[in-house]
Amino acid sequence: MSSITVVGSINMDIVAMTDKYPSHGETVFGNSMVLFSGGKGANQATACAKLGKKVYLIGAIGEDAFAAELTKRLVQNRVDTTLIKIVPNVPTGSALITVDSSAENTMLVIKGANDSLTAEDILERINTIEDSKVLLIQMEIPVEAVIQAMKAAKRKGMFVILDPAPAEGIVLEALQYADIITPNLQETYTLTGIKADSEESAIKAAEHFHLHFGMKKSIIKMGGSGLVLYDEGKTLFIPPLKVKAIDTVGAGDSFAGALACAIADGKTLEEAAKFAVIVSGIKVTRKGAQDGIPTLEEVKQYCKENGITTG
Repeated sequence: MSSITVVGSINMDIVAMTDKYPSHGETVFGNSMVLFSGGKGANQATACAKLGKKVYLIGAIGEDAFAAELTKRLVQNRVDTTLIKIVPNVPTGSALITVDSSAENTMLVIKGANDSLTAEDILERINTIEDSKVLLIQMEIPVEAVIQAMKAAKRKGMFVILDPAPAEGIVLEALQYADIITPNLQETYTLTGIKADSEESAIKAAEHFHLHFGMKKSIIKMGGSGLVLYDEGKTLFIPPLKVKAIDTVGAGDSFAGALACAIADGKTLEEAAKFAVIVSGIKVTRKGAQDGIPTLEEVKQYCKENGITTG
């Protein structure tokens, strides 16, 4: 079975639930607080593993209590952690997340050990991998490491999925090595200046990626409004799953992991995108960026109960 390689951040998510966000200088009471495993790299690797794929995670952690707990949870979810770098005297990355009553969230990320991942670290580790068809990568680690991972993956003939989050850290060179880019609304606006909140405007954004950045394939995610798939000039609108969202943290990561799994299985981009919509749709009905990700069996059961075909 072919594997997937994920390169990215590993964080402990400190999540506070509240009815409303405080204004500047205001103190409000929250409803609850909980620690979840997080980091876009770890989330996406966990999604791939829960969906039945062998997955390697390349990232960096410290030597603290957060690191031990995060590694334990990754292993429990059957993520291969042997390529994770351990950085002495540097704290493991963390994220302070607030989720309001509408299930929307804000996030403040403390990079910690994630910022210690170098291009040399990436090359040393990715060169040991021989069975991966897909590289899944984001922008929460140093850009030099991102570029090195993408270059190495292309040399190995891997399909490269770039999740441009956070978009502020992206460089044009990264786009040269991506086979597909999968921005959300905010990332699309940051990169193109286009507010992609409708099918028409999302198509314009996808065309912008093609004309100005040479991206022949893109998925413009519009959150609860669905997405637009752009594949070498052809466009397709895919509606969202009709669910009641309670926690959107990690929805994009579950989407990315599901997309990578389907592509690794030889599915078309359309089939892969539709599968990813289902997985991320189920995820938002559950709490936790990783805990809320469904297993492959849970996805199959959901589709059976709701008369959905996945291609």
